Amino acid sequence: MSGPLAGVKVIELAGIGPAPYACMLLADAGADVIRLERAPQGGATYEEPYWDLLNRSRPSVGVDLKHPDGAALVLDLVEQADVLIEGFRPGVAERLGLGPEPCSVRNPRLVYGRMTGWGQEGPLADTAGHDIDYISISGSLWPIGRADSPPVPPLNLVGDFGGGGMLLAFGVVAALIEAGRSGQGQVVDAAMVDGAASLMTMIFAFRQFGLWTEKRGANILDTGAPFYEVYETADDQYFAVGAIEAKFYKELLKGMGLEGAELPDQMDRDKWPEMKVRFAEIFATKTRDEWAAVFDGTDACAAPVLSPFEAHRHPHNQSRGTYVEVDGVTQPAPAPRFSRTPAVISRPPSPPGKDTEQALAAWGVEEATVAKLREAGAVS
Repeated sequence: MSGPLAGVKVIELAGIGPAPYACMLLADAGADVIRLERAPQGGATYEEPYWDLLNRSRPSVGVDLKHPDGAALVLDLVEQADVLIEGFRPGVAERLGLGPEPCSVRNPRLVYGRMTGWGQEGPLADTAGHDIDYISISGSLWPIGRADSPPVPPLNLVGDFGGGGMLLAFGVVAALIEAGRSGQGQVVDAAMVDGAASLMTMIFAFRQFGLWTEKRGANILDTGAPFYEVYETADDQYFAVGAIEAKFYKELLKGMGLEGAELPDQMDRDKWPEMKVRFAEIFATKTRDEWAAVFDGTDACAAPVLSPFEAHRHPHNQSRGTYVEVDGVTQPAPAPRFSRTPAVISRPPSPPGKDTEQALAAWGVEEATVAKLREAGAVS
């Protein structure tokens, strides 16, 4: 394995969304992650190639966690693991006999990562939810959208992946560092509602300084300002500008042909609506790519809005290798970058249970033991 986490052993009790994303980050960074999940029964198979990209860089072992022998296998693996990650509702892991207490008995140094929407306790802890619900009560959905329009869900980036999986990965690595000093593991309670709230810290600071109002689409970063906005171009595409600082705003005006024009002060909020109209009229006179050529190499903080299906062709992304192709499938490359121990996509994602024998053997489980587990129906 390559990457700064090479040598770290992680058990993933398979889930969906943010927990697999956290495990993907750890695996891309070199951790030896073994994904335990329910596999097809009765000889059924998944069609290949199997491209659930969140499951890349780690093998899949088919385990029935409800089978007592399956749960016992997990506890045996815990003895040599550094981390266990689960994304069940509160109490589910405990009912399976795989909660933090029995795991810590087997391995006191284990870092136990838990991913939920609401957290392990609180009035909503046991209720169902999705990204949109978690970011709603965290206060992070309200400001996203235009004036006089409802809030716009930002895909599931803020709750599931930013406030969820990414902060779970951060918490696990932080706890690993502490365990290296203390010799003791601990539970990492990562809740998407907490993480989404954390992502709002700067907006809370703006509010304290009087720089942010509750009204949507009226502030500097929420499409209220003409210099931080997305404009439609002549070819029905879009161009984004983010020229907040005065020197960058000057470059923006120059590119738009407004250098030397009589204009209101950049920060005159009363004039923002009419300036947005004027900017929109100007951006509608050229195509997206024509505007990209105008601002190429400048400090105007202006960029073409690319779809996810064309972003990999942008020269900057190509130069940095921001996207990579694995077995014919284009996907985001591992991030962030490491100078000495580069992160890599070590393998494409596997269908559930495909790697049972090989992965368990790599973790020291004997072939005869796997055969008995398979016969008992605990693994597949």
